[in-house]
Amino acid sequence: MTYLEAVLLGALQGVTEFLPISSSGHLVLGQAWLGISLPGKTFEVVLHLGSLISILLVFWPDIRNLVLSLHQTATRRYAGILLWATLPAALIGIWLEEWFDQAFDSPHLVAASLVVTGLILFATKFLTPGQREVDWKRGFYIGLAQMCAIVPGISRSGSTISAALALGVESQEAARFSFLLALPAIAGAGLLTLREVMVTPELGLPLGPALAGFLTSVLVGYAALTWLLRIVSRGKLYQFSAYCFILGMLAWIV
Repeated sequence: MTYLEAVLLGALQGVTEFLPISSSGHLVLGQAWLGISLPGKTFEVVLHLGSLISILLVFWPDIRNLVLSLHQTATRRYAGILLWATLPAALIGIWLEEWFDQAFDSPHLVAASLVVTGLILFATKFLTPGQREVDWKRGFYIGLAQMCAIVPGISRSGSTISAALALGVESQEAARFSFLLALPAIAGAGLLTLREVMVTPELGLPLGPALAGFLTSVLVGYAALTWLLRIVSRGKLYQFSAYCFILGMLAWIV
């Protein structure tokens, strides 16, 4: 992998992680179309860690307030709901880790999953804006949506925000909960991959290109996340559905 290829994939990750069009799906297709062969999901997780930093930067005031107010009952409840919602993806990710590694090498699966993402996003056009908060029940359902998004091509942000909106959660809170929920999920995936690389050194990556891709993912991701929050607040999430439909069908044909 060259530095240019790493930067291109980092930029692709930065844009697609937060826009509801599946970063993992784009990375699989991007590697296939650039002729890059990287076994498993190691490089994908490196770029996702860049996205983790982007989330920390954008939501730092919320994260800081959560940490500083953990002595309050309401804050501890919210943190508990976040951890509760993380469980489905964590359990299925560990249980079916080998299958998901193989899925990252299947452009055809990604193509079909992108069409599914398009259907999910299009459905939000018909949702009535709600004013509910995320409770234990709604948090678990949003967590199930995140679990499904482990499949490359299913957008994590698209599925979790759409699920929250369908459950009547207010749009800005739906986006906030979705991206705070991503923090333990992405960090957990990073730790699992670190363990994998330590056990199997041949799955490691060249440090220079990996760092270039990581930094690009951070910078581009910050800009993309800021833009998406404005889109969600205007109730226009469905506008990304056409892109997912077209890309999914094009990827299948190509």
